[in-house]
Amino acid sequence: MPSSKDKWAEWVLDRSHAADAEQKRRSMEFLEPIRDRVLENAHIRSGDVVLDVGAGDGLIAFGAIGLGPRRVIFCDISEHLLDRCRAVARERGVEDRAGFVRAAAEDLSSIPDTSVDVVTTRSVLIYVQEKQSAFSAFYRVLRPGGRVSIFEPINNYFPNDMNDFRGFDARPVRDLVEKIWIAEGSDSPNHPNDPMMNFNERDLLKHCENAGFREIHVELVVDVEPGTWVEDWERLLRTAPNPNARTTEEAIEAALTPTEAERFAAHLRPLVDAGQGLRRSAFAYLRAVK
Repeated sequence: MPSSKDKWAEWVLDRSHAADAEQKRRSMEFLEPIRDRVLENAHIRSGDVVLDVGAGDGLIAFGAIGLGPRRVIFCDISEHLLDRCRAVARERGVEDRAGFVRAAAEDLSSIPDTSVDVVTTRSVLIYVQEKQSAFSAFYRVLRPGGRVSIFEPINNYFPNDMNDFRGFDARPVRDLVEKIWIAEGSDSPNHPNDPMMNFNERDLLKHCENAGFREIHVELVVDVEPGTWVEDWERLLRTAPNPNARTTEEAIEAALTPTEAERFAAHLRPLVDAGQGLRRSAFAYLRAVK
């Protein structure tokens, strides 16, 4: 396994959950139902070849192997994550049914035409600028009658609000939240060039149809409910919201003076530690048949 992790592996294996077992457990409580829904929408059958694009640590791909396909191909741009999945496949005794390909979602040229029965992907297109190219690649590698099953967050459903920080009421420190967002480059309301913010579920539908798919189903799921994504303030500080972002602690240090950071923490720490926040989420599930 490579000695140093790339940003994708760093985030998946550590920074997404503060490298903390309890925070990881909380994350899995959220992710496992998504995995199950993606696999359910894929209608995997015995004998299928499944291509999981952006496999990460193998959440979807290992779940697919348990459904009895002939082969599951783990595809990711991170060699470190692929090596990690290889090691897990050996440990679980399923290496003979697993393949590993380093490739980006928008360039699957190493995968032959009409060679797979199912394409799955979770929270991958949100990092891809050329989303149309990715859908076209999915269509190309699928056999006739093949299925694609996708899950993507729709981040622009909830635009940045300076009165909110990671789901907590930040009105008394709104000025400091604004400084953090500006330092992070997230202060623009439209984000025309940010692949994480410049699309919605209608764009996914359009890209899918443009690629050639004719049977397409999209479901938007929006939830607002009391709660929090993190265990406590200390773990929030060590967590990054995505692979391209700083941890909360790094963002505070980059944007605020020590006095400002103290005021920021004095307001938010009690709310975070008490779990007095709101969980806002907007997600799209897309399934289609070639």
